[in-house]
Amino acid sequence: MVRAAVLSAVGAPLEITDITLPEPGPGQVRVRLAAAGVCHSDLSLSNGTMRVPVPAVLGHEGAGTVVSVGDGVSHVAPGDGVVLNWAPSCGSCHHCGIGEVWLCANALAGAANIHAHTADGTELHPGLNVAAFAQETVVAGNCVLPAPDSIPLTDAALLGCAVLTGYGAVHHSAQVRAGESVVVFGIGGVGLAVLQSARIAGATRIIAVDVSPEKEELARQAGATDYVIASATTPREIRALTGGHGADVAVECVGRSTTIRAAWESTRRGGRTTVVGIGGKDQQVTFNALEIFHWGRSLTGCVYGNSDPARDLPVLADHIGAGRFDLSMMVTERIALDGIPAAFDHMIAGKGGRSLVVF
Repeated sequence: MVRAAVLSAVGAPLEITDITLPEPGPGQVRVRLAAAGVCHSDLSLSNGTMRVPVPAVLGHEGAGTVVSVGDGVSHVAPGDGVVLNWAPSCGSCHHCGIGEVWLCANALAGAANIHAHTADGTELHPGLNVAAFAQETVVAGNCVLPAPDSIPLTDAALLGCAVLTGYGAVHHSAQVRAGESVVVFGIGGVGLAVLQSARIAGATRIIAVDVSPEKEELARQAGATDYVIASATTPREIRALTGGHGADVAVECVGRSTTIRAAWESTRRGGRTTVVGIGGKDQQVTFNALEIFHWGRSLTGCVYGNSDPARDLPVLADHIGAGRFDLSMMVTERIALDGIPAAFDHMIAGKGGRSLVVF
């Protein structure tokens, strides 16, 4: 029996309860979690913005130690530190075949599987494949990647989503170049990773935008040169900070129609906007045909930072080891498993950076 955070139904409060995990079958790995980050996507799963089979054990950003492996698993062994990969590529679909592994058609196929059982026999699914909100989990072998030896596992948990997404949004999706200006909307865990990644890319002006004045110090620590409190005049303020033109690049990490539109309006003519935030289908963003022509801006979606974890984790480990990327500064509170509901409330209220469940 292990303790886990279970979502019994969409909109229901999380229940911290005991579950029974099976032993790993062929191609599977059992992992004892060291830490799991509380991501906005977990909140989106709990409130129905994103749909997955329920009841489910939530949590998708984590790292831990291999306890045991099933037949056919050779890339990790008991005792190895691993990072969980919630969106593994199948290697055989159309998108994998053209190198777009972050769009793998089968990445979330495992979420429909039966993962564990509660004490009364209720079958549970793994929320986003990996069910990281638990003391231990059993996952498919392609859902674990060897953790960099130089990074503590509690910090490495952030690599599984926030850091890969933020880094990839800057380097793969927006393709920020040295000397460009970047504005980042939403300074949560992913936003902090975007700020640090923009600094690594050589952006000279990095503007953080958030509704909370309390996040300014954290944003500047991550690399922001300027901080703007979000309002109806935000695009005008961004233009004033960038010579009247607007930023070269905007990265939206909120997932709301108003911030997506504001991000787009904050870029210069010919500017680039990358949308990382996950919004609901009711969040409609509108543009007229003339402004699309006149401004010549681009608006791009971004899934998992357009990242390939196997390719990008070693690069990130190098940045972290060299002190260019600071994982620990992204964590604003370390909590126990039963602190997740309060962490959800903090996200809704726009407080802090990343909450980290430490087991």
